[in-house]
Amino acid sequence: MHDHAACIARAMARADARCGAEGLQLTPARRRVLEILLEEHRALGAYDILDRLRAEGLGSQPPIVYRALDFLMKHGFVHRIETLNAFVACTEPTPGDRGDIAHMPAFLICRTCRHVIETVAERGPGKLETAADSAGFAIEHAVREAEGLCAACRAAA
Repeated sequence: MHDHAACIARAMARADARCGAEGLQLTPARRRVLEILLEEHRALGAYDILDRLRAEGLGSQPPIVYRALDFLMKHGFVHRIETLNAFVACTEPTPGDRGDIAHMPAFLICRTCRHVIETVAERGPGKLETAADSAGFAIEHAVREAEGLCAACRAAA
């Protein structure tokens, strides 16, 4: 059984440790945005996050959320799910993860419940990387997302 509170505590401890080691500032707004995404275990849009912050008295202006998300994405704490135009907390951190090509997650998105599962994509010479190499192109960021049905929605169908 998944211990959600322990999961959130571990992720926040990793974020605190990394910010301390790298001299990054996890402001109250950044911290709360990360906590909200960790609490949900699903992708949330910026305005969904803003609604939560507003209800908690932590801010009511979109720039607060967008600045926090920019920081969290830049440092690899959060990923943007292109398909949903939403954000999820990183659940598969790698040592030294800076949100760059060193950490190439793939996202499995349930088309029914919108649950997002992060998994590690294989590194190395896949078809995309081989095609890029042939063209003399250096991939800096790749989005790998797949839509389908999660186990719970498949069982319910």
